[in-house]
Amino acid sequence: MAELKKICTTARDEILTAVQKITRERKEKQFGLSEVLQYMKDAGTSYKESTIRTHITSKCCSNSPNHHGSVFNDYERIGKGIYRLLL
Repeated sequence: MAELKKICTTARDEILTAVQKITRERKEKQFGLSEVLQYMKDAGTSYKESTIRTHITSKCCSNSPNHHGSVFNDYERIGKGIYRLLL
């Protein structure tokens, strides 16, 4: 598996790349948080699990409360630990 960090420059970029690779063949573009965490760990990410969780569950989730200075609408929570890529 190729390293993600060499292609991406921010946590958001690296997470988006991972999610896009995971969901590439999926019709609904759904993914599990644990799936992304494992994928990124296997790819050798330098980001902490807490950073990845915060980005997916809050900072980049369209239907979560806004608790951050900058937010993005990359994902939508559709169930417990299950998200859909919106991009």
